[in-house]
Amino acid sequence: MTRLRVFLALLSLLLLPGPARPARAADQPQWGETFSRNMVSAETGLPAAFDPETGTNVKWKAPLGTSTYSTPVVAAGRVLIGTNNDRPRDPRIRGDRGVLLCLDEKDGRLVWQFSTPRRGPTNFWDWPGIGICSPATVEGGRVYTVANRGEVVCFDLAGLANGNDGPFRDEGALMAEPGDPPLEPGPTDADVIWITDLVREAGIRQHDGAHSSVMVLGPYLYVNTSNGLTDQHDGVERPDAPSLVVLDKTSGRIVAREREGIGRGTFHSTWSSPALGEAGGRPLVVFGGGDGVVYAFEPFDGGEGGHPAEPAALRLVWKCDCDPDAPKENIHRYIRNRQTSPSNIKSMPVFQGGRVYVTYGGDLWWGKKQAWLKCIDASKSGDVTRSGVFWAYPLREHCMSTPAIRDGLVYVADCGRTIHCIDATTGKGVWTHDAEGDVWASPMAADGKVYVGTRRGVLWVFAEGREKKVLASLKLDGPIHATVTAANGALYVATMKTLYAVASGAGAPP
Repeated sequence: MTRLRVFLALLSLLLLPGPARPARAADQPQWGETFSRNMVSAETGLPAAFDPETGTNVKWKAPLGTSTYSTPVVAAGRVLIGTNNDRPRDPRIRGDRGVLLCLDEKDGRLVWQFSTPRRGPTNFWDWPGIGICSPATVEGGRVYTVANRGEVVCFDLAGLANGNDGPFRDEGALMAEPGDPPLEPGPTDADVIWITDLVREAGIRQHDGAHSSVMVLGPYLYVNTSNGLTDQHDGVERPDAPSLVVLDKTSGRIVAREREGIGRGTFHSTWSSPALGEAGGRPLVVFGGGDGVVYAFEPFDGGEGGHPAEPAALRLVWKCDCDPDAPKENIHRYIRNRQTSPSNIKSMPVFQGGRVYVTYGGDLWWGKKQAWLKCIDASKSGDVTRSGVFWAYPLREHCMSTPAIRDGLVYVADCGRTIHCIDATTGKGVWTHDAEGDVWASPMAADGKVYVGTRRGVLWVFAEGREKKVLASLKLDGPIHATVTAANGALYVATMKTLYAVASGAGAPP
């Protein structure tokens, strides 16, 4: 049996139906369900409501910065979340920065933080005030994320409290402003194992900010690069740079990349993240491009001769243009056109039952308002744009939301203030609800409930099922961009400035 077949056989075993394989029982070590990216959890006993004022069902709350787009993850007794530096934890570190906080799962106290300055030369590389937007991914005592500067960073989950593990040992220089002397790292600072600059190593031009949820698969990391437009929004500055890269997780070296020309068709930027699934007896890495196309690749196996000197090309299995009738030539002349434009994909594709579910549509800032949820047959090969689509469901307006799929239903929300429940087999609408605010977060289904937050700072809680039943509508202290996370009997709800750990019976008044 060839090396490729052995590798794919092992992946097939990983993808067999059964419980996810988190770092610790009931942890949630990445954004979405392991591999498939489905926004569901097997946690039970979760509260339908909590009260920050009285403390009812509030285990603890922790201050963040003032701008938080990252979804929290939970692993090995730690909670990790990206934010900005508007409320500094370290008095030496001031100014506009990206921050990754590592908190104690028991009480929310700071264990360590990573802080790094913004990237220039202009605001369109690293937008002011947004901080680190990427969720972290944890595996085997290592933390992986894409920081605000477009750098893939591997950390020791223990931080510097147990020493500097190396091989990277210049944490003090990373903490300092460019041109300033290094700071002296302490026990509450991050221990960086390695760092890979995608701008330098992959030749990308990051646009507005970096966003990627790293997918760990065997010895490799699959990473979206956030390659995008010029400052003038008149074209992709580096159209031949990759949108998806594969890194060796022990060294950070780029070993493979997509070579499908995604950059040349990108309308704004690429902020989706990869998913993994099995269809037609084969594992597939599925990726939503900034060109509105879903791509399915063979997982990279290292090749017959080991790591190549230059990054290998990922092998394409199929692709589906989600919006084939949209403009394909001179696409950037449609910037600011709210009626006609290309589509892009900002959510993650979700793999479920041999199907891929993905939201797509006009760009929130620059494109048409139309958006859809599409269901794709993942068992086919080649260009499946016309032949591989089961159904497409129209959403109300732009969509940033990744679907949650359970018991034959799809839950998704859009920027038209609408939460949708859809039949996963037929694509027919089951119910909708006016969220009274646009939604960037993804719904999360757990314990018979569906949780989804809005940019008006309201957390909606519904009963799962075909009958619409609102269990709670909770007004919190700011906009909610992060997906709710469930782990170890608790919910983690992040507003722009506060992280709440919520559990049934916690903090109840006497």
